[in-house]
Amino acid sequence: MASHNQSYEAGETKGRTEEKTNQMMGNIGDKAQAARDKAQEMAQAAKDKTQQTAQAAKDKTQQTAQSAKDKTCDTSQAAKEKAQENRGAAKEKASGMGQATKESAQSGKDNTQGFLQQTGEKVMGAAQGATEAVKETLGLGQHDQDNRRNH
Repeated sequence: MASHNQSYEAGETKGRTEEKTNQMMGNIGDKAQAARDKAQEMAQAAKDKTQQTAQAAKDKTQQTAQSAKDKTCDTSQAAKEKAQENRGAAKEKASGMGQATKESAQSGKDNTQGFLQQTGEKVMGAAQGATEAVKETLGLGQHDQDNRRNH
């Protein structure tokens, strides 16, 4: 009977071992599934985070580009305005210089006319003086004065 009893006990031990093995395998499977689920969740979270970061970078790049564009437009407009101011100032300065040149030319013309008139008067005075000197040298100057007194 001992052998039958041993056989029975061996079968019972085998059954319990199989049951425990199945339980352990079930637990290991559950843990493996939980680990897979956790890895999937982490991968999805990382993917979502990467997409958010990429979108934020894209938005920041667009903002930076728009800001640069706006600044370029502002700088361009300011340069245009400055050029127009400079053009107006140059035009005014040229006009003023033109007016000053015109006035200077008029003044030069007036001075030249005055000088020529004075020179003409001096030449006429010198010529008249020379004529009188020649007349007196020839004795005609006295004669003219006497004739004038007699008439």
